[in-house]
Amino acid sequence: MSDETYNATGSTADRAVETLHRIDDKVAMLRKQRLEDPDSATDKLIKSVLPAITGMVAGKLFQATWDRAQARRKASSGESSSNAKGLMMNIAFAAASAALGAVISTLSDRGSQALVDFRHRKHHR
Repeated sequence: MSDETYNATGSTADRAVETLHRIDDKVAMLRKQRLEDPDSATDKLIKSVLPAITGMVAGKLFQATWDRAQARRKASSGESSSNAKGLMMNIAFAAASAALGAVISTLSDRGSQALVDFRHRKHHR
């Protein structure tokens, strides 16, 4: 075998070994992060599922309340909705729903984090 072939194979092998070392370092770093993470799988589940369920329930309650109020308003006034009025009501519903969603999302995120923090304090006593 010539020296050129040996050097080319050697440098390829060195690059492959170096790449494997970088991958190993990255895996070791990720493992260390996972082991040092104070949140358990249950904590992570609480922090993701609780806000989602709260948002869905709040959205459905708001929509049901809105629909009842609109039906009551239409029945009491005896009016047929015009396209312009219907568009304005749809825009109002979208804006109110988005505002409520933002508030509920923020509060449920904070609440779920507080619950996880409480679980951590209770566990470490």
